[in-house]
Amino acid sequence: MPAYHSSFLEPCAVIGNVAILPLKTRFKGPAPIQSNEQEQDIIDESLYYFKANVFFRTYEIKSEADRLLIYITLYITECLKKLQKCSTKTQAQNEMRTLAISRFDIPGDPKFPLNSVYSKPSNANDAEMLRSYFTQLRQEVGLRVCDKVFGDDKKPSKWWLCFAKKKFMDKSLSGPGQ
Repeated sequence: MPAYHSSFLEPCAVIGNVAILPLKTRFKGPAPIQSNEQEQDIIDESLYYFKANVFFRTYEIKSEADRLLIYITLYITECLKKLQKCSTKTQAQNEMRTLAISRFDIPGDPKFPLNSVYSKPSNANDAEMLRSYFTQLRQEVGLRVCDKVFGDDKKPSKWWLCFAKKKFMDKSLSGPGQ
């Protein structure tokens, strides 16, 4: 069975080889705002395919949007690791905000785990733009994952948290032991 790939084949821009796609977001940043609230964005697509894709050890990249899908999938796993320790939705939202704005590596940084499949941004402005885009993306992903995990009954869903230990492509965005 093949992994699921992104359906967003026409990015607004590309930095390095990562697609910059529109987002449905409440957070400020460089991401283009998706005009139609009813349509899926890359975050919705990543959440939808997460439970299926997380089991794959290899992933064939077919577009720049797939690189963004990989990053979001790995970040969802990091979110789930943090959410395991939370008992309330408010506590979880605070953890997600902290995780989103904490220091993180981008493609080209020495500690970025997927430098073999991501290109380094061509200049410092592109690197800063990518970092800002990833920060905005991380904030929105954290909020949506929190909504999925805590749902309407305000209790953590074991059907989401059971995926916290899975390693998509045998990689993790956090360092060993974190």
